Amino acid sequence: MSVYGHFQRSLALLLISTGAFAASELDVRITPSNSALKANIEGYVGSLDGRDAQSLRRLRRIAENEADKAAQALGYYQARIRSRIEEGATPRLVIEVEPGERIRLRSVDIRIEGPASELSAFRVPSAGRLQPGSVLNHGRYEDAKRLIQNQASRYGFFDGRFSRQRLEIDPAAGVADIELVFVSGPRYSLGDIAFSGDFPFDKELLLRMVPFDPDTPYDSELIAELYQALQSSGYFESVRVDAIPTQADQLRIPVAVALQVREPRTMGLGLGFSTDVGPRLRANWTRHWRNPQGHSYGVETELSAPRQNVGLWYDIPGDPPLTDKLRLAGGYQYEELASKDSLSRLLTLGPEWHSQRPGGWQRVLSVKWQREEYRLGDDSGLSTLLMPGVSYSLLRSDNRLDPNQGYRVQFDLRGAVDGVLSDANVLHGNVMLKGLTTVFDNHRLLGRVQFGGTETNGFSAVPPSLRFFAGGDQSVRGYDYQSLSPENNRGDKIGGRYLFAASAEYQYSLTDKWRLATFIDQGNAFNSLDIPTLKTGVGFGVRWVSPVGPLRLDLAHALDDDGGVRLHFSMGPEL
Repeated sequence: MSVYGHFQRSLALLLISTGAFAASELDVRITPSNSALKANIEGYVGSLDGRDAQSLRRLRRIAENEADKAAQALGYYQARIRSRIEEGATPRLVIEVEPGERIRLRSVDIRIEGPASELSAFRVPSAGRLQPGSVLNHGRYEDAKRLIQNQASRYGFFDGRFSRQRLEIDPAAGVADIELVFVSGPRYSLGDIAFSGDFPFDKELLLRMVPFDPDTPYDSELIAELYQALQSSGYFESVRVDAIPTQADQLRIPVAVALQVREPRTMGLGLGFSTDVGPRLRANWTRHWRNPQGHSYGVETELSAPRQNVGLWYDIPGDPPLTDKLRLAGGYQYEELASKDSLSRLLTLGPEWHSQRPGGWQRVLSVKWQREEYRLGDDSGLSTLLMPGVSYSLLRSDNRLDPNQGYRVQFDLRGAVDGVLSDANVLHGNVMLKGLTTVFDNHRLLGRVQFGGTETNGFSAVPPSLRFFAGGDQSVRGYDYQSLSPENNRGDKIGGRYLFAASAEYQYSLTDKWRLATFIDQGNAFNSLDIPTLKTGVGFGVRWVSPVGPLRLDLAHALDDDGGVRLHFSMGPEL
């Protein structure tokens, strides 16, 4: 035979073998139909790929035994199981099952004894799944044991054991009895904390990051919180936290923390684009600590065609240092406003006290001195204000970058008194509400409402930074950035006392990364609360979920002022 002929014969044998490998099948038939039992039997028996009719015959009895185990796992102890081989081009193992009646629980006794029984957080497995009269399911029985053991490990009952773990089955009577008794033993506690590694910080600063005191009852969640606190502090390259029960002394577990400090300085650059301001460059430089007390400082800047700013800050950690701090901040901003020849030069300086309040609210108390030189059309001025202020914000979401559910609440209030390092009486407030929900996986509904107001006895002395403008990517789409505003006699946009803006948007997810959107926006800036004129924009767009958050491209139509169509592009989280 030629080499070519030998190759053809080998190839034919290989194809026949491959066909047999792919063709053998398992056919489970349940009478009456029972999809859960069918799936369980298929899982127990496993794949039959690669077996011919002869090997299926050898496997047949083993498969019947596995099917019987699968049936018993779901409480079918009286199942009748038969099998046969169907030969042909596709060899098939057929397993026929008549399940019979399921075993039902006659008595269920699950108890926690010892100190764990007095801990409200230590849950007894739900009686709804294991109670007299319910069907026997071995998986639920094992889940109950795992739940007890996992809770014992979490809450520090490391000497706990089952004094009784009994599952008795009477197939003839069709009943089963369960008895689980867990004796917890004493609860361990968290002992002293030892920090190791080469780091420049005072131990007192590190201890302020610890979410528990020595001799606190053990809870593995506290260890996780300690790790997260140290990791998110910005001080360390790596963090390792060990609390090993076998090293306990008199039920006190020592906590060992190994730290590796990060590079003290970092610099960042970023590029962005939006139709509001066009291309945008951001840069920042940070000194993550300057002394053993963990003080830090930095500079950040943003450059775009209409707006350029630079800011400096110096942070002093509070207690706890992750959420509370004193920030000394200052900055300068130059901005060209909507109207021709309108601009603002703003200098700010002052302290901010950041803290986290109950319920997750973030509070900022501030005292800001600001000096603003401005021109609004044919009007110009120089404003000096000393403005104490307070702001609160709350964010609840299931994902920071691309949430499916969540909401944001934010409001701030600040004011100045004429004669107290200020040249006007001003009270300025702003409220923002955002919400997002996803229904039926692919349908997303977003809503936004914003209201702002400025009260003063001389509005002409109020600088542009405390006036309101509407329109643009984040306000009323279909209108240019800052184009909605009261005007002076020359038609210059000079900003308003009040602002209202609202938006409703529907998104449909085509894939995990792509979405279609349609929306309606409404709002305006105005000087009187008596039936203000609101402008409306409608449109549609597309969303792409990038690694830094959604990118939004919208085509919006303005329904007022002779209409018009505008393209809007923006990026960032929805909330």
